[in-house]
Amino acid sequence: MNKRTAVGDSYIIIGGGLVGLGTAFNLLELAPGATVTVLEKEAAPGRHQSTHNSGVLHCGLYYKPGSLKARLAVAGVRRMRAFCEQHEIPHEICGKLVVAVSEEERPRLEELFRRGTANGVQGLRRLDGPGLRQIEPHAAGVEAIHVPEEGIVDYHRVVEVMAEEIRRRGGQIITGARVTGLARQSGNWVAATTAGNHAATVLVNCAGLHCDRVARLAGEADTVRIVPFRGEYYRLRAEREFLVKHLIYPVPDPRYPFLGVHYTRHMGGGVECGPNAVLALAREGYDWKTIRPRDLWEVGLFPGFWKFLSRHKTEAWHEIIRSLSRRRFCQALQRLVPDLREDDLAPGGAGVRAQAMTPGGELVQDFSLVQGERSLHVLNAPSPGATASLSIGEYIACRVLGRPEPAF
Repeated sequence: MNKRTAVGDSYIIIGGGLVGLGTAFNLLELAPGATVTVLEKEAAPGRHQSTHNSGVLHCGLYYKPGSLKARLAVAGVRRMRAFCEQHEIPHEICGKLVVAVSEEERPRLEELFRRGTANGVQGLRRLDGPGLRQIEPHAAGVEAIHVPEEGIVDYHRVVEVMAEEIRRRGGQIITGARVTGLARQSGNWVAATTAGNHAATVLVNCAGLHCDRVARLAGEADTVRIVPFRGEYYRLRAEREFLVKHLIYPVPDPRYPFLGVHYTRHMGGGVECGPNAVLALAREGYDWKTIRPRDLWEVGLFPGFWKFLSRHKTEAWHEIIRSLSRRRFCQALQRLVPDLREDDLAPGGAGVRAQAMTPGGELVQDFSLVQGERSLHVLNAPSPGATASLSIGEYIACRVLGRPEPAF
């Protein structure tokens, strides 16, 4: 903060997704009795990225050592596991396999192993092709990394329990409260919302898909833009779920900034396949039919998007084709599991990723927090934001309380 927070400060958190809830939870844990209000525009918390995701507990394999994302992911998965155990939230540490399907992918797999080791991910081990098939008989690959710390969780239940805990500690969550304006008045932040005006001395922006807009309402410089990318999934038909026993992921392609399609088991049963990554036609556009002109207009006027597209036009076109063709989607999935057939795939769900992009067309890779006048703005917290939400929340809470950074 520009000024140290003091006893008696009150806090408005804009956004009731897992990062906002994690921040409220930690504020109330570190400063019992604090006045904490979460403003959520939907009818209930966690309606978007927090529950429209693959349901994976990510442990920090991919991220640059020393980055905020790496530190918070490794600490976050362990804290989320402890939270789930304490509150009896369904979860399973089933392990993940990252598979190199060709010789040219071996060096990239080696780099992932190095990163994971540097980040403190525990129990990593290398598997040759036969070792891979002992664990996943239907997976194809020349080498793999087994990541035993990764798992799956019911994020819907995580949201519910976290909201319950916030209310139990004296915090309030106001739903149907879309923020329409922010102003400084007599040392307070005043948030005008569709559920009335709310004031507090400290503002925390955890608005996810709308965080850049909220930052602009608060007078912050327009340094990044949220560009919404939709990820679409198929589900394996029940009689073919035997093809996948764990989480099966590809080695990321460094030429394209998204992870690639993969296989994910779910807590409620079933196996999900995906996602791809296509431009969403609305910030909450979960299908091709949902179009919001304002959202499209903002993307179209943003120079960074066109620079990004010029660099990745081939990959972007392939993503669109996979979105429109189950056959092409299946072909991408068959790189990891060749026995998969097109008719094994049934329609699944979709999510929209709030990805911050610079005016130069680069995707912001690390978590990004911008400090303002008695305010803090979370401008990039995509995956593993859900997994790391309690650690992100602790990091934010310490900053706004003027305390030393947690030793992650």
